[in-house]
Amino acid sequence: MSRFLVTPDWLKERLGAPTTKVVDGSWYLPDQNRDAKAEFLAGRVPGAVYFDIDAIADQSTDLPHMLPDEASFAAAASALGLSETDTIVVYDGMGIFSAARVWWMLRIFGASDVYVLDGGLEAWKAAGHPLESGEAAPQPARFSAKLDAAAAVDFETVGAALTVGSDVLVDARSAPRFRGEAPEPRPGVRAGHMPGARNVHYGSLIDGDGHMRAPAEIRVLFQDAGVDLARPVITTCGSGVTAATLLLALAELGKDDVRIYDGSWSDWGSRADAPVVTGEA
Repeated sequence: MSRFLVTPDWLKERLGAPTTKVVDGSWYLPDQNRDAKAEFLAGRVPGAVYFDIDAIADQSTDLPHMLPDEASFAAAASALGLSETDTIVVYDGMGIFSAARVWWMLRIFGASDVYVLDGGLEAWKAAGHPLESGEAAPQPARFSAKLDAAAAVDFETVGAALTVGSDVLVDARSAPRFRGEAPEPRPGVRAGHMPGARNVHYGSLIDGDGHMRAPAEIRVLFQDAGVDLARPVITTCGSGVTAATLLLALAELGKDDVRIYDGSWSDWGSRADAPVVTGEA
């Protein structure tokens, strides 16, 4: 039994209950050439609302989709008809990609009963379940937000962890980006990785149908990458999105001492005072 992943049939059985809420957390990289909001309007799980991680974010920084403050998150979630006491299921259009980030955000701001739809919207459609289209019209609710400040770490915390070796840093980016062989998509961001970091590409954790791999397979992937699962973990990626996919996968192993570097490589790689190395881990 999965801790945080649910099937389309599980969701279908509960759809329409007053306290069951569905969230489309789709977000795409520029080179994927997909419009998440347009796809939401064209076809979504009935009753779903669209959670825009670029809009529900700290607008005072140039770093992408950083965590907002409690008041901003509460206002946005309430406007979407969400309460921290609801059963919330998050999905995306790629299987498991950006949904994990939204799942994580909801949880660290106080929602306790949050799940990810395994396989995403494609799995929902493959199961033969219906879609709806057009603008969503959620009934406003009250989301009482209380941020778990320890769930996300910043540049200084990551630097200290690397210095003393307290946590394992695991990078979700592709191997060429991790090794510094491929350029970073954001201007001014250096290529390479943090000294001592390990590399587990988020895509390796997802099978060809967009489902999370079995826990035994997940464990092997992390161990083969040299990740000591007995130590606390900090996950990172390009901008804090697929770092949450790693966290979700580790949660499937029952590992809860995992934090996300919210600024991720967009922050680290753009700083002149941050050490950067290339090549294998």
